[in-house]
Amino acid sequence: MSDTDLIYSQAHSQVKNFTFDAQVVEVFPDMISRSVPGYNTIIETIGRLSKQFAQDNSNIYDLGCSLGAATLAMRKGITATGCKIIGVDNSIDMVKRCKMHVEAFKGKTPVEIIEGNIQDIAIENASMVVLNFTLQFIDKSERQALLTKIAKGLKPGGLLVLSEKISSNDQRIDEVLIDLHHNFKRDNGYSELEVAQKRTALEKVMLTDSVEVHKERLAIAGFNHSSQWFQCFNFTSFVAIK
Repeated sequence: MSDTDLIYSQAHSQVKNFTFDAQVVEVFPDMISRSVPGYNTIIETIGRLSKQFAQDNSNIYDLGCSLGAATLAMRKGITATGCKIIGVDNSIDMVKRCKMHVEAFKGKTPVEIIEGNIQDIAIENASMVVLNFTLQFIDKSERQALLTKIAKGLKPGGLLVLSEKISSNDQRIDEVLIDLHHNFKRDNGYSELEVAQKRTALEKVMLTDSVEVHKERLAIAGFNHSSQWFQCFNFTSFVAIK
């Protein structure tokens, strides 16, 4: 299969719910770069933040690590000593490929990639945790508990980076942002059919929240400071410090 994302280029008799399976893994870098505005900026900034926030002798977590882009950016950025990066993903296909990527790009900070549910992973002695477009795939009723667990597992001064696709409480603004995103995808070569079928595939598995809901959850979880640091259309990223 080509590494170009053609998954939805032909009409599907029935559009199935989106999953991070072997087919998606093969085209994921192309899919993410053509679908998520600002993705490379977010990854590069995660690397910069790891230089600032990774503490000596601590754990760094990449929850929902996919192919390891954030993991590799952090390993490149970390200057603290005695750190370990732990990447977790529940897709066996993603984990297999992620391990290959981690092996291909060597670094001084050890990395462990785990296949598992991020809600079942203990967060311990952490100085930095990344949820990069991951929380949106967790059931809404379980999101607060996950953020609270992360906050409890972070050391004082520890950092959470939370990147998400968002919705707006203002329907008119929501429509504008959605249109901008769809036009972004069209400009990157996706057809009307691809845009429509991908939206159908995601509508039941990726459930978005507003900025206000995210900020409220972070406060309840125990983060003393939080802010958006990036937004492009309906994609955003927050930093939250314990």
